[in-house]
Amino acid sequence: MSATVERNVRPDYDPELQKIADYVLDYRIESEEALDTARNCLIDSLGCGLLALRFPECTKHLGPLVEGTVVPNGARVPGTSFRLDPVKAAWDIGCIIRWLDYNDTWLAAEWGHPSDNLGAILAVADHLSQKRIAQGQAPLTMRDVLEAMIKAHEIQGVLALDNSFNRVGLDHVVLVKVASTAVAAHMMGADREQLLSALSHAWVDGQSLRTYRHAPNAGSRKSWAAGDATSRGVRLADIALRDEMGIPGVLSAPQWGFYDVLFSKTNKDQKLKHESERRFTFQRELGSYVMENILFKIAFPAEFHAQTACEAAVRLHAQVEGRLEDIERIVITTHESAIRIISKEGDLANPADRDHCLQYMVAVPLIFGDLTAEHYEDDFHHQHPLIDTLRAKMEVIEEPRYTQDYLASDRRSIANAIQVFFRDGSSTECIEVEYPIGHRRRRDEGIPVLEEKFKRNLATRFPTGRSERIFALCKDSDRLEAMPVNRFVDQFVI
Repeated sequence: MSATVERNVRPDYDPELQKIADYVLDYRIESEEALDTARNCLIDSLGCGLLALRFPECTKHLGPLVEGTVVPNGARVPGTSFRLDPVKAAWDIGCIIRWLDYNDTWLAAEWGHPSDNLGAILAVADHLSQKRIAQGQAPLTMRDVLEAMIKAHEIQGVLALDNSFNRVGLDHVVLVKVASTAVAAHMMGADREQLLSALSHAWVDGQSLRTYRHAPNAGSRKSWAAGDATSRGVRLADIALRDEMGIPGVLSAPQWGFYDVLFSKTNKDQKLKHESERRFTFQRELGSYVMENILFKIAFPAEFHAQTACEAAVRLHAQVEGRLEDIERIVITTHESAIRIISKEGDLANPADRDHCLQYMVAVPLIFGDLTAEHYEDDFHHQHPLIDTLRAKMEVIEEPRYTQDYLASDRRSIANAIQVFFRDGSSTECIEVEYPIGHRRRRDEGIPVLEEKFKRNLATRFPTGRSERIFALCKDSDRLEAMPVNRFVDQFVI
């Protein structure tokens, strides 16, 4: 081949895209555990969204781009009166679900919140159901929604098992975009070629940097980034359904593909890693594993790596509440990911900065015995200087066993331990919590608490009778799965 001529042979679609497309098109959900967990994920995600509507910084983002826009068969945003096109509805639903950092979590080489994909799934399903009814056809049912959730969770979660996007500076919402694109395209009726095209456009898109999640630039974009990503998934699916051509070598194309441009990591000699080390690997076949093992944020609206630290701090509260001024130091023993993501010192500029600070999330429950979304707000923080006083006394230590167990497929712990030392030489006991209440190992203990969380969140938006009817519906899996999506969403419209 001449140095001045490029050989133009169009490749087949990258095998990674084909694996995802075939899974979405062909896999049949048979796991009752996955379906039941998806139902709990649904109610938890919607509850998080309802709670977020209490915060003006969230609600200012909601609604049509042009005031007064009327959308026939528009998708509804739960807890509001908005009826929007599916792209903006997905943005709004994804935004409210993620705003308070209280929805489910997946932790591996990459992190993320797979229920972010519900923005695309519910918006598309609601719109399509209304449209089909208007055309005399059968609507989608909530069983379709639950199955789409399981598949979106699986795509995002399995890609996250071995492939670290954060290590190359990319935000995990790239996986929300890819998963949302896949399931939205399928729900919209894409054939295999259209689905592959949609996926290729999701990967070729510009991808978000993690800048807004880390000190000193942490800010509120992290609360709407997932809404943006799930919304983009709907838009790309729509483009592909119009028979827009795909980009077959989007991942593997030399120099121009995702791997060479965005997934290459240099070593100390500034040489590119071997090609085989910078391609995606799939630790397991796509099925229903991720939904079955998803982590629920039940006790605290806090970044998940701090959940067990918050629980330990609450348990220590009674031992320290009368001696807060006598504390000499506080030792937090944790795992590597927590140190890399949320351990920080210095001024905290905004609520988003605080809910990604391990030290802040330990100080508040040590002092007050609890941690709520309101505890991150500016007014609360400025009224309690003792929080920053305690932060300054904290020492963070990595425990190698915690780091190993965090990544172990048979454990997936998220361990933290806290011990408080006083000026007189005495100390509290060292409280260690390996698994948060939202972990699969604590399901029997956690689900009743999750249901109470949902009830509280319903009560922030609806009268008692309506809240009770919604809860009863969501508890009845057979009735829920058979219900048309538009009728389900009706229950949440203001």
